[in-house]
Amino acid sequence: MNLIEQRRHFEDNKRVYESAKLSFKGIAGFDVYNPSIPFEWNGKRFIYGRVEKRDEWARSWVRLFEQTGPNEWTLVPDTMIYQLEDPYISIIDKQLILGGTHVRYNQGQLDTFYGYFYKGTDLQDLLYFTTGPDRMKDIRLVQLPDSRIGVFSRPRSEEVRQKYGSESLIGFTVINSLDELSSEIIENAPHIPGLFQKDEWGGCNQAYLLESGKIGVIGHICYKSDNGTLAYMNMSFVLDPQTNQFTDLKIIGTRSCYPEGPAKKSNLTDCAFTAGIEMRPDGKVNLYSGIGDTESGRIVIDYPFEQEGPIVTFPQ
Repeated sequence: MNLIEQRRHFEDNKRVYESAKLSFKGIAGFDVYNPSIPFEWNGKRFIYGRVEKRDEWARSWVRLFEQTGPNEWTLVPDTMIYQLEDPYISIIDKQLILGGTHVRYNQGQLDTFYGYFYKGTDLQDLLYFTTGPDRMKDIRLVQLPDSRIGVFSRPRSEEVRQKYGSESLIGFTVINSLDELSSEIIENAPHIPGLFQKDEWGGCNQAYLLESGKIGVIGHICYKSDNGTLAYMNMSFVLDPQTNQFTDLKIIGTRSCYPEGPAKKSNLTDCAFTAGIEMRPDGKVNLYSGIGDTESGRIVIDYPFEQEGPIVTFPQ
């Protein structure tokens, strides 16, 4: 099946047990979207969100919010403000790793963009420590059982399209420590073959070590409709880090799974930009996503990696 057929099959058979928007307090006049996954730190639950005015693109910040209700998050005052887009977090070697996309402008025009990475144990004082490759988004990290670190890349360019047919690839490599994380290592990560078909693109948004020793990937997969609308969907697949081969690629959420709401532009009405999942006590998962580049949402779905066992967690 092509991607549109896969989508139709998913929407005919989807099981969404709950659907809600997240509300963000203390940030009146701004949208909060494309968040990180929620995380616990020193006994509290937090989330990073992209903060932006509805009519602006060039001024994006990443701010920290603390959970104050079932779907309510409140701005944590007097914390660092990051000039980034689309935050994501990982826990590596008992440290919080915060990443996001830094966009550089030249006299108001887009010049380039790249990933910035911060690390530390104090949310008030994370240390900037490395930068990703030029014009690459969606770089993600995952702790492996032997203390090494899996690194996902996402090259996207016309050169990629000409060579592979798809607009982007996902690469994967392994490093021994955070000291080895560099733009060169990320850029040279071997790509995972066969993930995306002609004119499709996507990336890894969150990666999880599974009991089987494989890696569960929660990401986005995308295409452009004939009318110019950009379709961003939530997807998952399983990666064998020993062979760099994937299995069980599937759609796990689309924009229609989330509550209705506005879009920043008319071509973003079908956009659900994935954050990731968190396990629930009932065995299902919360799947978080930015919606329409204006809001953030949460749906409850079945755990997508059932055949590979539970997610492995490491002590903080």
